[in-house]
Amino acid sequence: MAASLPFGDTFFLDEFALRQWEDPEYSGTRVSYDKAEFVKKIHEFHQGEGYPLVDGYAPFCKHVFVPNFLGALSGTLEITPDNAHLLKSGYQSRTPAELPVLTRYFPADKVVAAEAKMLDIILYSREQLLKERAAMEAKQERPEMPEVEWGIISIKGQDADHELPMQPITMMRNALGREEGGSGVPMDREKYLASVAYWEAHAPIVAKN
Repeated sequence: MAASLPFGDTFFLDEFALRQWEDPEYSGTRVSYDKAEFVKKIHEFHQGEGYPLVDGYAPFCKHVFVPNFLGALSGTLEITPDNAHLLKSGYQSRTPAELPVLTRYFPADKVVAAEAKMLDIILYSREQLLKERAAMEAKQERPEMPEVEWGIISIKGQDADHELPMQPITMMRNALGREEGGSGVPMDREKYLASVAYWEAHAPIVAKN
């Protein structure tokens, strides 16, 4: 049986978030903190210091916004006339089981990322994660999922203490369904246009080895 993921009373570290520790080309916040200690720290913020669960884009999605205890850099940068020429584009997939999609980004070695003020800890319910796993089961080997209510699927370094718009391509992938690595949430036109407005002015920072 595959090894279990790090977990506590309320949260566990889902396999989808492991790329932020293990993938040197991950597009976003990189983490080097011990995985089990990280999960313990999030429990301390939530249970001991009163950082609440905040509703996300769907009933199965929640957030916890905590101070940046990792020293993590922001995973995005505002596009300006001075840095727009540094933007690159290419096809990327978040996991080996997903289809690559076209994205644009700043190469990490070409820009200076500031240290983020906050961490957005993005959570999916265990029930939702089991549904997504079942849809992708034949495509990759999976570690054992703990019997814990909320899985940490992503950690985002940012300055805001609220949810930022997900990228338009992520919304499209979600609408495609769980078989293609999405959540199955239908497209919301108003939210999509708000996402376009934000990401037209921002881009992720990507490390390329």
